[in-house]
Parts: sequence; C-alpha cells; structure tokens
Amino acid sequence: MNGPAVEMNRVSFAYCNGLVIRDMNLCLRTGEMVGLIGPNGAGKTTVIKLISGILSPSQGQVRVHGADTRRLSRAEMAMRVAVVPQQFDTPYAYSAEEVVMLGRTPFMRPFRDYSEKDCAAVRAAMSVLGISHLRDRRFGSLSGGERQKVVLAMALAQETEVVLLDEPTAHLDISHQVEMLELLAEANAKRGLTVLAATHDLNLASSYFKRLILMREGVVVADGPPDEVITPGIIEASYHVPVRVQAHPVTGVPQVIVLPPGNGHR
Repeated sequence: MNGPAVEMNRVSFAYCNGLVIRDMNLCLRTGEMVGLIGPNGAGKTTVIKLISGILSPSQGQVRVHGADTRRLSRAEMAMRVAVVPQQFDTPYAYSAEEVVMLGRTPFMRPFRDYSEKDCAAVRAAMSVLGISHLRDRRFGSLSGGERQKVVLAMALAQETEVVLLDEPTAHLDISHQVEMLELLAEANAKRGLTVLAATHDLNLASSYFKRLILMREGVVVADGPPDEVITPGIIEASYHVPVRVQAHPVTGVPQVIVLPPGNGHR
C-alpha cells in the first residue's frame, strides 16, 4: 500500500434540515477496497458526495491524493475520482458505447472529436467487463445488470485511481450482484483501484470487502475487518433488530441472520 488516496479530517456537513455528518475522520489508503455500511439515513451517500466534490464540507477538509477537493475544478475532480451512482438515467437515446464515452468528458477539449486515446479507453473498459457486444444497443433497452456494467465501464473509462459506488448491487438479482462484486474485486486487484462502495447487503459486504466502515447517525461507529464490525452488539445497536452472527461454513466470514422480533432470541 502507498499513501492515503482519500482523507476526511474532522468533516461535518449539514443539509437545511439538520446535521448529517458529524466530525468524521476517514482515511482510505491507495489500493484498498472498502465497504461502507449502515442503516438508511446514516450518511453513506453524503460521504460519497463529499469525497467526489459534489458537496463541500461545512467544516473540516476532504483531500484526494493530497489535494483539497474545494480547490479542484469539476474537471480536475473527475480526473481523480469516478462515481457509480445508485441510479443513472439519460434523457437521450444513447447507445451503451456513448454512455461509456461520457467517462472521457474530463479529458476532452471543447468542440473536438474523441481522440484515439478516448476510444481505446472506452474499448478497454467495455472489454474488461465483457460488454463489448452491447456497444450499439440503446442504454434504455438494457437489463438492470447490463446497465450497471455499462455505468461501471463509464467509471473505468475515466481512468481514475479512486472509484466510489453507491449501492452498486441495488435492484440486481443474486447472480448479477456477485458478478458486479467480482468485477470490482478484479479491477481492484489488477489495476490497483481504490474502491469505496456503499451497500446495504451486510453478508455480501462481509464476503467481498476486507475492511468495513459502519456509520450510524452521521458518525463512524466501527471500522475494521468484517469479524470486528459484523458482531451482534454492533449490528443490533445500529439496525435495531435482533440478529445472530455466525461464520460462513465455507469462507469463514461473518454472516448475519435476522431473527424475528419478539421470539425471545438474542
């Protein structure tokens, strides 16, 4: 591992209806693949928006590879951080290839056609994800799993060192969830990408991320390997449901079983 890819130093952020992030400290080292978990309203999406520069902290500082995000232009941020949103739509009838090409926007000069480097980056990203055959298909006609892979290819085509994902497996069936996370793990291993992915699926997070950060009410309440974060005490206090945590019979990673409330189990 090299130096920090992302740092949040005593960051707070408030929307008009109240404080969302409270005095948060976070460090992602270059090449880490980290899962961000926590209940609804914990602040996970806000953290992603702060790191990507979409939002600016009310207090504190966010740095990406040493640069204060408030001092970077939108294009400069897009050259450093790629974001895979929870929902991506386009009002235009773009093909899959045209959507992936949007990832090259920060590198394009105004009123110029795509360069060969742009086209090569798009071809490479689509090839890595096994979606080259979709390049001429209309994005809106694709299945949910296909669309997610196209949007991930758009992020990879940006050729950034940091990729942020907000619920990358939402609305996907289990086979596409596993496929998406396998693709992320492969990109992390082969390209050294620094990955931060917000997810609600505790068991998939435990299986695919060596480090988990659990947030609750705008603060980090646990940060470490899955067996230190996925514990009955931490999960019950965060989600307010009784659970049992047991080791997966094959991988040994902790898995959460939700118990029916009121049946006497603890």
